[in-house]
Amino acid sequence: MTTTDQVAPLKGIRVLELGNYIAAPTAGRLLADFGAEVMKIERPRTGDELRNWRLGSGTTSMLYRTINRNKKSMVVDLRTDEGRRCILDLVGQCDIVLENFRPGTLEKWGLGPAELDAAKPGIIVTRISAFGQTGPMSSRPGFAAVAEAYGGFRHLVGDPDRPPVRVGVSIGDSIAGLYAAFGSVMALFARERDSGVQRPPLDHRIIDVALNEAMLSVMESLVPDYSAYGLQRERTGGRMEGIAPSNAYLCSDGGSIVVAGNGDSIFKRYMQIIGRPDLADDPGLESNAQRWARRDELDAAIGEWSGRHTAAEALALLDQAGVPSGPIYTAGDIVDDEQYRARNMVQHLDVSDGERTLPGVAFPGITPVIGGASLPIRNLGPDLGADTHDILVGLLGRTPEQAGDFIARTELETV
Repeated sequence: MTTTDQVAPLKGIRVLELGNYIAAPTAGRLLADFGAEVMKIERPRTGDELRNWRLGSGTTSMLYRTINRNKKSMVVDLRTDEGRRCILDLVGQCDIVLENFRPGTLEKWGLGPAELDAAKPGIIVTRISAFGQTGPMSSRPGFAAVAEAYGGFRHLVGDPDRPPVRVGVSIGDSIAGLYAAFGSVMALFARERDSGVQRPPLDHRIIDVALNEAMLSVMESLVPDYSAYGLQRERTGGRMEGIAPSNAYLCSDGGSIVVAGNGDSIFKRYMQIIGRPDLADDPGLESNAQRWARRDELDAAIGEWSGRHTAAEALALLDQAGVPSGPIYTAGDIVDDEQYRARNMVQHLDVSDGERTLPGVAFPGITPVIGGASLPIRNLGPDLGADTHDILVGLLGRTPEQAGDFIARTELETV
């Protein structure tokens, strides 16, 4: 057994991913990263639309290769009778089905939870949608951008005198994918814990993840603060409501640093470093609430100090004083960082864009770390349908001729 096998806790678990875009594929990626066999089902000819998102060259994006690493790709047309039969045959060999279609879509195709459970009694069905499978908004479509707004997240992002903005990644999809993976593993754990006992009913094996609820769940005390005190939080730019001083500051070389000096004892050391012992000893700044009330004054003092130093100089002084701080990394900084390198968290692999092979491309490693360093990426997101033949023959017992006929018919189907 290899080291990778020893730290693959989901080895032996088989997952059928009926997912497009980012949310369900993120859940599938997490399960695959830790050893699950994830079979990604893609539509004929075009495949997952993510293949063309942020396409730098060729026909397959680095975004697709990243989100769908460690998986297999199989092409099946879910809208045909033959495709439906194939999916149900595959479900019979699986532990989990992941999907992120609009609620009712799988049911329309005859692939709803009841049919999946009939094909494999005890199957775990993990579903991701904009607003969940129930409730008055369940049938509405929606991408992560909409869910971030409904979940209260978007209202807090940006500067107070400007409209809300979006963060630079599809955070709603990614957080929903994390919850979907967690829910799937919870259901697996329950299955193992209760083995030999009566199987949980189907509705207990349906993991229902809503994008808007995933965002709401990470909003900390946004709702309780409003309910208890009538407090309506607002955008604060680079600050965090009620926490000071904690912000980004411009340095003399044009670089910026982030400093989190809001702890009571840290604050005193912080003020000494910037040459403001008067602020360190000010009884009106002893608590976080007091400092928040004078946040503009504190940020002005810190900004004046940072503006006299390069980013490297400022960070060195802060580090010596034990004040949490750091540079604002670009992608290039991440690739060159020794901490990421020490934990194998940036891995270099040759990758095809569909037309040519790009050597030594850097990809983010596998999180969380087990055994001291990131597990190695086994393979990047597969070419469209790369594993269709092998899955049909090796898992479903089709003959090579039958597999070839299936592939040929699928390619002829109207998109």
